[in-house]
Amino acid sequence: MQNLFRIGCGAGFGGDRLDAAIPVVQSLIASGGPSCLMFETLAERTLALAQLARAAGGVGYDQHLMQRLRPILADCLQHGITIVGNFGAADPRGAAQAIAALAQELGARAPRIFVVTGDDLMVSPHRDKVVPILRDSLPPNTAPLSANTYLGAKEIHDALLAGADIVVTGRVADPALALGPAAAHFGWSFDDLDLIAAGTMAGHLLECGGQVTGGYFADPGRKDVLGLATLGFPIVEISEDGSLVVTKPANTGGCVTAATVKEQLLYEIHDPAAYLTPDVVLDLSHVRLDDQGHDRVALYGARGKPRPATLKATVCYDGGFLGEGSISYSGPNAEARARLAADILRDRLANKMEVRTSLVSTQSDLVPLANEDDGLQVAVSPPPFDKTVPSQRDVRLHIAVRSADRMQVEHAMHELGALYTCGPGGGGGVRSSIRSRVYTSSALIPRNLVQAACFEWEDEK
Repeated sequence: MQNLFRIGCGAGFGGDRLDAAIPVVQSLIASGGPSCLMFETLAERTLALAQLARAAGGVGYDQHLMQRLRPILADCLQHGITIVGNFGAADPRGAAQAIAALAQELGARAPRIFVVTGDDLMVSPHRDKVVPILRDSLPPNTAPLSANTYLGAKEIHDALLAGADIVVTGRVADPALALGPAAAHFGWSFDDLDLIAAGTMAGHLLECGGQVTGGYFADPGRKDVLGLATLGFPIVEISEDGSLVVTKPANTGGCVTAATVKEQLLYEIHDPAAYLTPDVVLDLSHVRLDDQGHDRVALYGARGKPRPATLKATVCYDGGFLGEGSISYSGPNAEARARLAADILRDRLANKMEVRTSLVSTQSDLVPLANEDDGLQVAVSPPPFDKTVPSQRDVRLHIAVRSADRMQVEHAMHELGALYTCGPGGGGGVRSSIRSRVYTSSALIPRNLVQAACFEWEDEK
């Protein structure tokens, strides 16, 4: 039997399902053999929010980390399933400490946890050379709040060869979360570009979790997918020669077909012949797919070209404040009243800040939700809509404003509430919120200005 290495995905983005890894781990255990579980929880926006949270004294790593790992950590440690995740976000050391504490709480053996560093450019030893490059990517008179470069797979690879049970990273390229484990297991050289391309392709297929198993793919009546409520997350079986099979756990919803795999293969790819990553330029133009049925699709033919000379960095900067609010109008002439309300807000605010208004229209009946037998709320289907009754027209006015001055945004939200009596009749249900904004841009950093490393975490107590 061919030497297979299995990599399962437990999360494809920061807001992903928290129980997704459970059937994946069960499947990896049942299959036997060497395996790894990866968590991809970072996007540019997610990392920016993590940086903000840490600066404010909060948690800088994935806020759902404990919920993701609690059901599966002990099983992974017992069965030798390594865990690799970028859930360290803005604070990989903090994440490592939290994982160690969780293992102790669960009564599991103490894991060897390695941390990958070097992505945070704001603490770079070459900061004096890096910051001018970052500033060039920002609007005039703007300073970077944070900057993280996309690291490759080498440090993950090194940590696993050193005996890591768990590797915690901050910003790494998403495919590196699978490439690092595959390269470490098979002993691939990072100079063998076609094998590195194959591992990168595996990571690219895994990185978005349920998208390759029917989530996001689904479109009722056009691309039907059964069992999305129990969607199974992907597992990739990698062979030493770089060929691979995409599958999912048995007895889970969703599907793995040539169509789902092709969509994910091309997802977020600008040029299929030149997908730039820190480790290789991936050429997908020669990839062949073989739909083997039973939720198994094989892929062959990934090719690699030399890696880029620079590394991409995500730069976060202050975006001021965003205010959002809404108010509803219903009954006869509701749309005209909502449009008048929008005109009033624009007249009073547009010369002070950026303002955007929009209308959302729904046509519905209000129906009782109380179950008289037990007092619980139950779903009730509304009766058919009667288009002849104009009073059933409901319109919700939304407004968004942006300003560097929080007081101006607060004033705008106050003006929205004032529509109750200073605007057209019948407005109600005002809701509003204000939050600070962090914007992102990208910069290209010469490799010699980035110093990535991995080290084994130890409790500092």
